[in-house]
Amino acid sequence: MHRLASALLIALGAAAGVTGGYWYARPPVGAAALVSQGTAAAAERKILYYRDPSGAPHWSATAKQDANGRDYLPVYEDEEVSFEPGGRRAAATAGGPRKILYYRNPMGLPDTSPVPKKDWMGMDYIPVHEGDEPEDGKTVKVSLDKVQRSGVRTETVEARVIVRPVRAVGTVMHDETRLTIVAMRSDGYIEELYVNKTGQHVHAGDRLFRVYSPEIVSAQVDFRASLAEQRLRNLGVPESHIREVRAGKMPMTLDWPAPATGDVIEKRVINGQRVKAGEELYRIADHTHLWVIADVAEADLPAIRIGTRATVMVRAYMGEPIAGEVTFIYPELRAETRTARVRIEVPNPDGRLKIDMYADVMFQTGADESAVIALPTSAVIDSGTRQIVLVAKGEGRFEPRPVKLGRRGDGYVEVLDGVGKGDEVVTAATFLIDAESNLRAALQAFARPEPAK
Repeated sequence: MHRLASALLIALGAAAGVTGGYWYARPPVGAAALVSQGTAAAAERKILYYRDPSGAPHWSATAKQDANGRDYLPVYEDEEVSFEPGGRRAAATAGGPRKILYYRNPMGLPDTSPVPKKDWMGMDYIPVHEGDEPEDGKTVKVSLDKVQRSGVRTETVEARVIVRPVRAVGTVMHDETRLTIVAMRSDGYIEELYVNKTGQHVHAGDRLFRVYSPEIVSAQVDFRASLAEQRLRNLGVPESHIREVRAGKMPMTLDWPAPATGDVIEKRVINGQRVKAGEELYRIADHTHLWVIADVAEADLPAIRIGTRATVMVRAYMGEPIAGEVTFIYPELRAETRTARVRIEVPNPDGRLKIDMYADVMFQTGADESAVIALPTSAVIDSGTRQIVLVAKGEGRFEPRPVKLGRRGDGYVEVLDGVGKGDEVVTAATFLIDAESNLRAALQAFARPEPAK
């Protein structure tokens, strides 16, 4: 009897354990419904891509793992991506996700769809949520949160001088206005040379050579008998020698003085030589000022004019630029190189510059012109056929405007039409605004004719 009671108790305990295990393993009906609904909701959410679990700027179109074996995290269509380290940020507000109004063409074409679709390249149309739609035909809107996180920067349009450096190569040459040729106006014989080396430096009045000229001696003899003083001057006799003749002296030879200060760059006379009237004996060059002849590309020529400032840098003194200015633009163009020669005058008081040195020239074009309305070149969105800028209107609103541009330089471009002084234009992250808005659709408003009044 005792054994029967024990067996009965064991059977009842086993039955209770089985029943309890069943109820423990099986959730309540309400809980099962919630799990089922969550799974279905997760299945309905569309995964756009996968991001690095550490927050690094790495993404993948398919599920993958990083180098440490961690799974990339999915980014769903109803989530906004934070570009800061730390991951994603839900876009849904307290009232739930924003309503999708329509879907726009991913390439910015003025083509929309009420339902999701793909374009001819297989790209998904982009949803336009409530609050992000254009407020009017010419303005697009981007959420302030995206504007802040995308690094959008703006700058005010103002008047400034557009300076565009034009580079060219050149060669150091003689200043042709500072060349002097020494020649006699009568025949003669060289008796002694005082300057007998090419490159020798002379000063005005220094003796060059001693010469005997029968014609000059004959003029001296006739000096007292007639007005031979003018005849001596016509023969080019120096005034110092004429004064000696006027004083009653009758020198048979004369010392010919240097007519200018400079370096003898050519010497065509030797001791005992017979020289003829008009024959070049010396050529003297003043090297305190020189020319740099620069070869300027044909396309850059319109920006250069007489008086344009230039900086010259020769290869021998790369750290010491020399300031000069354009004094002449030669009228012919070199057909072989499609370049024009531009003359720049530069000082050379210490004589460091040598003839035929190569030089790097930078013209500061526009530095002497008046200020013009200009904006940063980074603000221009160039499609190839036209250029536009995004004018910030505040509160995440941007107005794309076609602009007509002029001269460029120093990171800025002249605006001939489209925006004015005081307008605030986007200078950074313009492509993000383009991607977040139907920019081209908004531009269509500028092409439409105004309605008749």
